[in-house]
Parts: sequence; C-alpha cells; structure tokens
Amino acid sequence: MKHHFKFHALLAALCLLFPFSLAAQRTDANVIGHVLCNGNHLPGITIHLKGTERGTATDQTGHYNLNNLPVGVYILRAQGIGFTAQEKQIELKAGTTIEIHFELQADQIELDQVVVSASRNETSRREAPVIVNVITPKTFQNTQSTCLAGGLNYQTGLRVESNCQNCGFPQVRINGLEGPYSQLLIDSRPLFSALNGVYGLEHIPVSMIERVEVVRGGGSALFGSNAVAGTINIITREPRDNSFSFDYSTQMYNAGSIGHNFNLNNSTVSSDGKSGMMTYGMYRQQDPWDANGDGFSEIGRNRAGTLGFRSFYTASDYDKLILEMHYILEDRRGGNAFSLQPHESDITEMARHNITGGGLQWKHFAKDNQSYFNVYASAQYTDRNSYYGAGKDPNAYGHTTDLSLVGGVQWSSNLHLGLPSYFTSGAEYQVNQLEDAMPGYNRLINQKINVAGFFIQNEWRYESWSFTAGARADKHNLLEAVIFSPRAILKYDAGKWMQARLNFGTGFRAPQAYDEDLHVAAVGGQAQIIRLADNLGPEKSYTISASTDFWFANEHLSGNLLIEGFRTHLTDVFILEQAGHDEQGNMKLERRNGPGATVAGLNLESKLLPFRWLQIQAGFTFQKSNYEQAVRWSEDPDTEPAKKMLRSPETYGYMTAQLNATKRWAISFSGIYTGSMDVPHYAGYITKDELVHTNQFFDMGIKLAYTCPIDKEIKIDFYSGIRNIFNDFQSDFDSGEYRDSKYIYGPREPSTLYFGIKLNYD
Repeated sequence: MKHHFKFHALLAALCLLFPFSLAAQRTDANVIGHVLCNGNHLPGITIHLKGTERGTATDQTGHYNLNNLPVGVYILRAQGIGFTAQEKQIELKAGTTIEIHFELQADQIELDQVVVSASRNETSRREAPVIVNVITPKTFQNTQSTCLAGGLNYQTGLRVESNCQNCGFPQVRINGLEGPYSQLLIDSRPLFSALNGVYGLEHIPVSMIERVEVVRGGGSALFGSNAVAGTINIITREPRDNSFSFDYSTQMYNAGSIGHNFNLNNSTVSSDGKSGMMTYGMYRQQDPWDANGDGFSEIGRNRAGTLGFRSFYTASDYDKLILEMHYILEDRRGGNAFSLQPHESDITEMARHNITGGGLQWKHFAKDNQSYFNVYASAQYTDRNSYYGAGKDPNAYGHTTDLSLVGGVQWSSNLHLGLPSYFTSGAEYQVNQLEDAMPGYNRLINQKINVAGFFIQNEWRYESWSFTAGARADKHNLLEAVIFSPRAILKYDAGKWMQARLNFGTGFRAPQAYDEDLHVAAVGGQAQIIRLADNLGPEKSYTISASTDFWFANEHLSGNLLIEGFRTHLTDVFILEQAGHDEQGNMKLERRNGPGATVAGLNLESKLLPFRWLQIQAGFTFQKSNYEQAVRWSEDPDTEPAKKMLRSPETYGYMTAQLNATKRWAISFSGIYTGSMDVPHYAGYITKDELVHTNQFFDMGIKLAYTCPIDKEIKIDFYSGIRNIFNDFQSDFDSGEYRDSKYIYGPREPSTLYFGIKLNYD
C-alpha cells in the first residue's frame, strides 16, 4: 500500500515539474490545402510545420488547415504510412492565408516513416544511422494479432515463444538471445521491469500501439542496461484527428476453448489543433485448452483488460506537453481443476496483475529550428498476487510489488563540429523497487535498483557518408565500477538504390533478478525455483554488424532486399544450473556466471510489390549460438552438457502477403517458420532428464476481410480466418501432474478459427 500511495502522489506531482510557455499570440497566419496521390484525395496524412509543435492531419476529404502559425520562413512536411514524405518551404506572414497542396507518391517500402529508436531523435528510416524495422497497425491487423506478442513474430531476427504449459509465460528472442537480453521500452522509456517482463508481451493490446520499432544489436549506448540483443520500442497512439473505432472478434481452438477480444479507440483533437486525446480500451478472455486430454491445460485461462489515454497540449508554437496513462488488469491461470481453489488442484500457476503506469513529457524547439530540448518522467506500479504450486500445496501463494521510475533530460542540436553534424546528449535516472514474497518456498526478494546514466552522441555528415559515435556511462548500485558502453556507426548512402552500414556496439546486464527468475515452474510434481548465486557478476556483450539495403523500382516491380551479418560475443554469460533440492523437495536452479558465448548469423529480409494490389514481405535468419565451453543443464551425470544455447534454433523466419482483390475485398496470408532446436526435458513424467532435438514447424495463416461503407464517414469491416491452418504443433506434451511444464516449444497456438467485425468512424 505504501508503494501504491507513493506512485499516485508522484503522478500528481509530475505536473509541477515542467514549465511551459503561455499560449501563442494570435497571428492570423494560416495555411490551407489538400493532399493527393494519383489524383485521389488522401485522408489521415500528417501535416507538420518543422521546428515547431504545430501540426494536423487531413480530413476525410483530404484537406487540412493550420491557423495562427508563427511568422517566418519554415518547412511544411506532409507524410503518411505508405507514402513518400514531401516538404515545401513556405513564408508565413501575419494576417495572410496561403494555399499549399501536396502530391504524394506511393511508397510501400515506407522508408520515409518517422522513427525515434535509432538515435533518440525523430528521423526517417532512410536517414537513420542504424536499421530500424517498424511493425505497423496493418501488420497486427493482417495477422489478427490481438496483443504485442502476436505481432513481434513478423520481424526478421525476432521469435516469440511460450516457456510454460501452465501459465503461458512468453518471451521474445532477438538474433537468438533470450528475452532478458532485449530492452523493451514504452515511448522510449524502460518501464518493463523484471516483474513486468514475465507476462508483459501479452499485457500490451494492439489498441494501445501506434507502431513498434525494432533495432537489432547492442543498444546500451543509448538505452542502458539489457539492450544487448536489441531494443523493442512501443510507441503509443497519439491523437491526430477526430475518429472512433470498435473491434470485436472471437477465436476457437476447439468447441470447448473459445476466446473473445474487444478493442476500442477514440481520438479527439480540438478545432485549433492545439490539444487532443486518444483513449483506448481492451478486454480479452480465453478459455483454457487441453492438447492431449489429460485434464491439464497447455494454454491457460486468461482474463485481461486495459484502459488508457495519451493526450497533448501545445502550449506555444514551440512547446508541447504530453501526458500518457494506462491501467492493466489481468488474471491468468493454468493447470487443472479450474473450478477449485489453486491449492486444491494438482497443479496451478496463477497470477493476478494490477498495473498502473503513466508518463509526462515536455518538448521544446528553439525558434531558429536548430535545437530541441526534452524533459520526461515516467512511472509504473505493479501489484501481483500469485500461486505457483503442485501437489495441492497450501503454501505456494505469493505476493509481489514492483515500482519503476524513470526521469531524464535530452538536448539535441545541429552543430558544426568540423563537419555538419547532429549532436545529442542527456541524462537519465532509473529506480526499480521489487518485493517478491513466497513464504512457502522460503523465497524473499527485496531488490532495489538505482541506475544513473549519461549519454552523448554525434552524427557527422559529409556528402554520401555519415559517421556516428556515442557512448553511455551507467552507475548501477549493484556494481562498484561505472559501466561504459560505446557505439560507432559508419553509413554510406548511394542515393535511391542502396545503403550500407557498419555498426559496433556494446551492452551489459547487471547481476539482478530478471523475468524468468520470478516465475516458478512445475516439474515432476514439484516446483522449480530459480535463485541468484551470491557471487553473480555482470554480463557484457560486444556486437558488430554489417548490412546492405537495396531498393529497386520500375513499372513492373518495386521492393527492397536487406542483407545483414551479425556477431555478438558475450562474456561471463548468465547460465542456469541445477543446485540440488530444498528442504521441501523442490528443484533449485541457480543463476551463475558461465563461460563466454558467441551468437553469429545472417538476416535476410525483402519486400516485393509485383502489382499494386499485391504486397509480399519475408524475412529469414541463419545463426549459430554456442558457448565457449559446454554447460551442464542437468545434475544427472548421464546427461551430456550443452555446447549450443538451448531453445535457440539455427533457422527461423516469417512471411506475409496482402492481396487487395478489390476496393472492398482483401486477403492476407502469413507464415512463421521455426527450425529445430535443443530443448531440455526434465524427469517426472519421463524417468530421466534428456535433451530433445525438436522438429521444425511452419505455422501458416489466412485472413479474408470485406469492407462495407455506410457513408463517407462510417464503414464496417467483416473478417474471418484461420491461424496455423495445418495444425503444425507440438505433439509430445507430458501428461498429468508430474509433467515438465517447461517442456514446450514450437508455435504458440494450434489451429485457430476466428471471425470478427470492426466499426470505423472518421
């Protein structure tokens, strides 16, 4: 309760921390116009006056207007997803209205899309120093992904897996490295703590997401600890127009396992465009599913709801205040005997989350359009009641609280440091207080993390070349020394057909509890508990990557091809080894520093548009993930140590295809390929521990959608489809109460039929 009070007191106090100017004076300097593509008016195109916080979006007729703008010479930019951005220089005069029209070109490769994860500043994907892949709402829609976890599979180098039959604990791997090696961000803030990382991928609904930016490779130079494999930045939706949408869908694994999903969004912007609010809500429920008829679930029961908003207020032409808040409630349970109390069942893993979070940000542009200043603070409080037990254990209940605070400042400016350059610097302070109590297992974690970080970066530009160098210094309270994380990027731009990049970066993980450490699995009728070794030290990484990105376009075919090689070397790797049993007979796993390891491979990605009505995208990864020395994963002397990293396939990939047959009919195809891998299988249901080399899988899906326009502002979408059409799914699950609940691999769902309806009002 004391953390809960502190959290709400902090949110109330945040509003006092950010000064901002009074509203701009009335100039009556206005701009009106329209946006076209191939003679057709385009709705929803963003119009932005660069160097200020003034902007709007085109209405349903493709027209826009901006009123009372600052006087002077500015650049007006028009941009939208699927179109090449266009800029025009304008001169604004008091008491004068000018007409500025735009004619955009289709750009399905989306290189002009604005991203922030490459350098902590807004830039287009084409100009970004590193490769930034973007998951748009269209990807979530075409693949019928209802939360973040579903959409992440459709990016090169990423793979989402389930790690528990009972509770469905998911994690995302980037370039083969498991979940804790990746930094998950909300609006560029590290609010995914160790606790929220356990089930966090399923806590974020699609109704909350504007886009997801993915950067592969070490990113600690910008975002601090844990950005070893890469960063996943969830950008929440921002209001741009007046619109409303409601979406309902249902899905079925079989007649006894049905799920329901509700999503709604409402965007409201004031008539002068100076303030707005996007509200979103989601409710999801899923019945448990039993794959082999033993009475124990392979997919657990889930009830979840989310409510939140993101709002802005343009205090002046150069100042913008952004406030975001969200509340997430989730109840998940797996095992058997769902009608009974958890301790009356043979196996239950249950977690009930109450998550409250929010953030406040003040953005200021200098009047000369040469520099930018940003101050921010974010907080998230999580309260979790849990039960992780087997054998009708009445003492397996637990309670966890987690408070995450992030505050920082950033300054960016165009400078001339020998060459034209863009300079960024800033400071950030992170606090995490975790209290996890499971008295029945004699486990009490009271972890307090304080990290003070300072980062600096400069990008030099000369003709077709750019060179970016930067570093971050982090003082972690669990480490005596300051961690220094450098970064260097060389980029060559050959114009409209090719870019090449050479990238070096480092990362680190501190010796603290991570998401899997707060999860208790049931193995052989007993709990499997993870503890940290007393002498656990930090883990460090060194990543180098080289990539070439080709684009091509003619009257018959357009697209791109990305070839990226990567190599990450890890020192003092965190490994899990069996450490006997406790006094209750539960298996103990201890997280220790192991030998070094190397992950190296090749990412291939391509997007093709052979016709205007067909778009194909695919990505594939080849990789090797090996320890320098074999690691013991079992205390059974008859088992062989593992030289390969476990649960890490050497090949995996995805594909999507969208066919717009007519203006009203659309067909989407999707597929996820998972290569074979080595997965540990602990004794219980089986007599001895063994390392299983799994089969390969291809999860194929199809979706059919029909749009029914009611009038110019209202339309209804009807859709239906099947995920995992051929039911390519694990077939050797353990049975009964002595099963190994972590023995799970391959696609996360069996064959799934779904259908739904969506109402859109613009």
